[in-house]
Formats: sequence, C-alpha cells, structure tokens
Amino acid sequence: MSVARVDVTEEAAALLRRLREEHGAALMFHQSGGCCDGSAPMCYTQGTFLTGSADVLLGELDAGTPEPIPVWISKAQFEYWSHTRITIDVTEGRGSGFSIEGPTGHRFIIRSRLFTDEESADLQPVRSG
Repeated sequence: MSVARVDVTEEAAALLRRLREEHGAALMFHQSGGCCDGSAPMCYTQGTFLTGSADVLLGELDAGTPEPIPVWISKAQFEYWSHTRITIDVTEGRGSGFSIEGPTGHRFIIRSRLFTDEESADLQPVRSG
C-alpha cells in the first residue's frame, strides 16, 4: 500500500465538514510557496481557484465530506516539500488571505515531518494540474 503525502487532523476535518455544509460546494486546498499568508494552506470551494500546469496534486483528504478534498501545491514548492508529510490542522486566529475559513475565527495551518526511508520508498505518485 502506498504512503499518502497529505493528511488532516480531526479538528481540521470537523471545520471542513462545517465549511462544506455552509458553502454547499466541494472544497479544495492550495499550498503556494509565497510569503506571509501565501505560505498557509488556502481552502477554497472547487472552481474558485484554478490550478494549472504549475501545480501538483499531492493527494486527497478524507474529511468526512461527501467528496474527497484535493490538496494542490505549486511545483516549485513541491520540490522543497517532496520529502515531507503534510498534515492540515487548524488553530484559533484569523489569516488575512482568501481562504474561506477566515470568518470562523480559525485558520488552517500545516504541520509537517520528514518521511522515513521506508515511507519514501512507497510514496503515492503525484500528478500535475
């Protein structure tokens, strides 16, 4: 079985279920390589943020929503993070970006760790946008 590159905490999954219900649309994440809020995972309704050939699909989250939540990252950022397991979490506070959780008083954050040698040998493949 291949090793997933992305995961979600139960707290973040609960917020994603709430956002899915409130917005009535499938969700997605994009992780850019920018500074400030641009380095935070941004949550959008699908179709609001368009991915392209400069993006890589890391994987999909099972957050208990009707559909999986795709997690995209810019290719340039993926080059730095390709050896890293990314977990989407949530904390109190408010980012100043366009991520849809802003009005809830929470913001999504990334927790990460390096893959073990064993995990690295069995990583799920990624695909370009």
